[in-house]
Amino acid sequence: MELYIRIVDGKPVDHPIFGDNFKEAFPDIDTDNLPSEFARFERVPMPSLVYATLNKPEPTYEWDGEIIKDVWDITEFTEEQIKEKQDQVKAQWAESELSSWVFNEEKCEFEPPVAYPNDGSSYVWNEETTAWIKL
Repeated sequence: MELYIRIVDGKPVDHPIFGDNFKEAFPDIDTDNLPSEFARFERVPMPSLVYATLNKPEPTYEWDGEIIKDVWDITEFTEEQIKEKQDQVKAQWAESELSSWVFNEEKCEFEPPVAYPNDGSSYVWNEETTAWIKL
């Protein structure tokens, strides 16, 4: 996706502009040779927050060479916080009757030993047979 952003006093302002809209609004600007009041913009997806906290709901915009990018303000969990979160999830799961499911540390969640079928039908997990049963 092609994006541009306005620059005022060397800083990005307002929101990024889609490439087609930019070219329509500024037909005389060569996007391969932008004037100093515009820069290319790159969207950066919000990082995973499994073991982190988002400090601000919106990203800030910062220069990265010749491009402006989203920068997300997050705080990574400490090792102690990671273990505490994992222990909480495991303790809650211990109350369930799904003992065959396996803890995924990367996602901090339990997953079935057999992947959910991807055929558009609805299924329910059967713990006795450790299989998905079609509804």
